Amino acid sequence: MDLFKALTGKSPAEYEQAAKILVDTPDIDLYKKLVNQDDFLFDFVKNNVAKRIQSACNKENYLNLIKFFDYYSASYDTVIAEVLYQYGGMNLFEVMKDMFLNGSDEKKAYSAKFLSFLSGDILSELLPEIRKNAHSEYEPLAANSIEILSNLGDEISKSNAIKNLEAEDEFEQYDAIKFLVAFGAKDQLGKIIDVMKKSSLSENIAAEIPYLVPLDEILKSDFDNGILILCNIVNAIPEIIPAAAAIDYSLFELFEDLYCSNLTSTSALLLRLAKDKFESLSENDEYLFDCDKNTKDEVRAVSRLLAGVNVNKLNSLLYEELYDESDFVFYAVDYVDDVEELETLLDSKNQTLVLKVLTILKEKQALTASHKQLALSNITNNEIKQVVEVL
Repeated sequence: MDLFKALTGKSPAEYEQAAKILVDTPDIDLYKKLVNQDDFLFDFVKNNVAKRIQSACNKENYLNLIKFFDYYSASYDTVIAEVLYQYGGMNLFEVMKDMFLNGSDEKKAYSAKFLSFLSGDILSELLPEIRKNAHSEYEPLAANSIEILSNLGDEISKSNAIKNLEAEDEFEQYDAIKFLVAFGAKDQLGKIIDVMKKSSLSENIAAEIPYLVPLDEILKSDFDNGILILCNIVNAIPEIIPAAAAIDYSLFELFEDLYCSNLTSTSALLLRLAKDKFESLSENDEYLFDCDKNTKDEVRAVSRLLAGVNVNKLNSLLYEELYDESDFVFYAVDYVDDVEELETLLDSKNQTLVLKVLTILKEKQALTASHKQLALSNITNNEIKQVVEVL
C-alpha cells in the first residue's frame, strides 16, 4: 500500500491504517514526504490529514510526534501541539522549553506552538527569548512566537512594533506591520493604513492588512481606505501577490457587491483597474501556468464578472479623483483620455505625479514644449528634472 496516497486519500479503511502507521512507528519518512508536498496539496486535504493524525494519537503513542520536529509544517503544527498538550500537558514543559531555547529553528517553531497553549505565569521566564524569536528570520518561528506574545497580551513587544511604524527605514516599518498583523493589533489599523499610503512597499503592506481586519469590514467602516487597500492588492497581482489572492481575499464577491451598490469615484476606479488586470491574467497563460485549478477557475470567473461592467459608466466617475490630494490620483490618470484634464495636474506639488502625467501625455502624442516648461518650473528634484528634460 502506498501510505502517502492512503493517508491523503478518501478511503477510511486506508487512511486510518496509514495514520496509525505514521504515528505508531513513527514513520518519519512518510511525515517528511507529507511536509514536502505542502505546496501541492489542497487545504481541505491537509485539513483531513491533520484530523487523521489526531485520531491516530493516544496516550501510548503521542510522544512519537516529537520525532517529527525536524520537519516543520504550518499545516500540522497546531494539531501536533494540541495532541502533545492534551496528553502531556505541563509534564512536557521542560522538554519544550529546552527545544525552544536550544533546538533547531524547526524544533523551536514546533515548541513555540506548544507553548502557545500555556498560561502567562509559567512563560514569564521565557519572555525575553520569545520576544527575540518573534523577529527570527525563520518565519514559522517568528509567527508562532508572536502568537504567544499575543496570547499573553505583551504590551512591551506591541509598543515596540508601534514605535517602529515611524522608523525611517521602510523595511523596518514593514516588519513592524507584519508583527502587528500577526499579533492581532486591530487597534493599529489606522496607523498601518497611514504607513501604506506613504510607503514604496504599499502593495506588500496592503497584502497583509486583510489578515488583521477582513476587507468587507474595512469597507463598511472606512470605505475609501478599504478601496485603496484593494487597489494596491489588485495592482500587485501577480508580481508581488500570487493570483490565488482572488480566492484568499474573496475578490469576486467584493467586486460584485461594489458594482451592484451605488458606485463612487473610488470604487469605479478600483473596478476599472481590476477589469484590466484580470482580463490580462485570464488571457495570458504565463500568469496562471503554475496555479492550481481552483485559482485558474476563480481568476477567470472574476474576469468574466468584470467583463460585464459598463466601462463608460466607470470612466465617467473616476475624473473626480483628478486632484492633487487624492489618494487615488496615480491610478486615475491611467484612465484619463482628456488631455485638458491631465494638463491641470502639471502644477501639482507632487513631482512624481507630474512626471507620470508628462509620460502619459507623451504616450498619447500630446506632449508639448509648454507642458515641459510648466512642469520644469515647479520641479526641484534633480533626478526627476533630468528625466523630464529628455522626454
